[in-house]
Amino acid sequence: MAKESMKAREAKRLKLVEKYAAKRAKLKEEGDYIGLQKLPKNASPVRLHNRCKLTGRPKGYMRQFGVSRITFREMASAGLIPGVKKASW
Repeated sequence: MAKESMKAREAKRLKLVEKYAAKRAKLKEEGDYIGLQKLPKNASPVRLHNRCKLTGRPKGYMRQFGVSRITFREMASAGLIPGVKKASW
């Protein structure tokens, strides 16, 4: 499991990105790059990193389900994800 501080930091970044999204778009449209530089660093969407919703794991993230590969496998084996079953041939 990821540290709670890492999860909190990522949530804080997400809030900042949402808060400044309209302002960033307006500044980009106008070509005001000096104004863009004055915004907080964490307001940039590039600084966001996908994390597993349950464990906070940053690697092996599956976008379609919002969880890491390990959590996905456990949930699929337990039958918690509708429409997903283990392949066998």
